[in-house]
Amino acid sequence: MPNEHEQIRIVQETVAGKEITFAHIMGGPAPIIYQKLGLNPQIDYSSSAIGIMNMTPPESAVIASDIAVKSGDVYLGFADRFTGTLIITGELSDVSSALEEVVNYFRDELGYVVCRITKS
Repeated sequence: MPNEHEQIRIVQETVAGKEITFAHIMGGPAPIIYQKLGLNPQIDYSSSAIGIMNMTPPESAVIASDIAVKSGDVYLGFADRFTGTLIITGELSDVSSALEEVVNYFRDELGYVVCRITKS
């Protein structure tokens, strides 16, 4: 037990597994969300959606972005190979299809552990 002058140092480490840890679809998000994220402002907000995913290893976001944009009419808002984050936008049905395609491919072809796609 440390005394009052000692500090405890905690080091957290992540071990990169092959997994999609987060997949969520926001249907009809408020315009301010698009603006704050720097996403495409030329959008019909009433029928739009934002899809966001996170995966490890983080370079997987490059593969996921390729699958997403090839699967339908979606806009690639952000893909980060350093954090594994992917954000896409488009019509709700297109965003849903794109996230499903990514999750299915990663699970069935690449052997990733995947989470379920949630929606709000």
